[in-house]
Amino acid sequence: MSIRKPILAALALSVMAGHVQAADDIVVYSSRIDELIKPVFDKYTENTGVKIKFITDKEAPLMARLKAEGGNTPADILITVDAGNLWQAEQMDILQPLNSEKIKENIPSQYRSSNDQWTGLSLRARTIAYSTERVTPEELSTYEALADKNWKGRLCLRTSKKVYNQSLTATLIEANGAENTEKLVNAWVDNLATDVFSDDTALLQAINAGQCDVGIVNSYYYGRLHKQDPDLKVKLFWPNQDNRGVHVNLSGAGITKYAPNADEARKLLEWMTTEEAQSIFAGANQEFPANPSVAPSEEVAAWGEFKADTVPVEVAGKRQAEAIRLMDRANWR
Repeated sequence: MSIRKPILAALALSVMAGHVQAADDIVVYSSRIDELIKPVFDKYTENTGVKIKFITDKEAPLMARLKAEGGNTPADILITVDAGNLWQAEQMDILQPLNSEKIKENIPSQYRSSNDQWTGLSLRARTIAYSTERVTPEELSTYEALADKNWKGRLCLRTSKKVYNQSLTATLIEANGAENTEKLVNAWVDNLATDVFSDDTALLQAINAGQCDVGIVNSYYYGRLHKQDPDLKVKLFWPNQDNRGVHVNLSGAGITKYAPNADEARKLLEWMTTEEAQSIFAGANQEFPANPSVAPSEEVAAWGEFKADTVPVEVAGKRQAEAIRLMDRANWR
């Protein structure tokens, strides 16, 4: 009986698992798409010579893959969006402590895991968008004020199935309590001008077209659409400036629990919190740098300054299940 085929099969599996990669190569699983992460990785390779291999997919499959691979994973880093997802990764026990004073120095604690499992890398505001033809900024004030009767038939929302709205609702529960937040969400649903949208771009286009007058969106969606259409008749408004501030979430990363190359992964994440990398990473998606000493791009800065909510973003994960149940009861679909 020949043993040639089993040996070849074993070698093939070894290659597929990434065991033949160079000792200093870094493997990244990322739910952030190629065009938003490749420029950062290319710059790091240019600076250090360290090669970065990355796989992109939705966050749920990537986290399930890490859990299934366990100690056999080739991945060193997980990059994903929304603190709710990062918190879930932490609960799945697929990350390890960052153990980095540099990251702690560069990124405020509210944008990091309290257990040191992950860090934010860029920020996005989930804020109010309004029609410049039918709404004046003076009519706007807070997220809560969108529940007022004067917005009846004028409000647009994205589906509650998206983690961005789950995180917003979770932080509203943290700020206002569950009972008050449920009343608020019910009022938002009552004020809807139309069915919920599958994404923020469609919502912004609906405001521009006159289908509704106000909505709640992630700031970078506005940036993308405005770049395509400079004559867009929609602007952003920063709510709650007289109290807690604008709801801010993030894109972030952690070192995988069984990272084959944890030391190099840590060095990469530390560099990604520096000015050089922050400008590239945040600028690629018209986001705000998570490092407060780094200025946003000119396009983003043009939207104006705002006070951000100081609640730790991991609240979005801790209260996620509660938020989802509340949104379901309010028939926010």
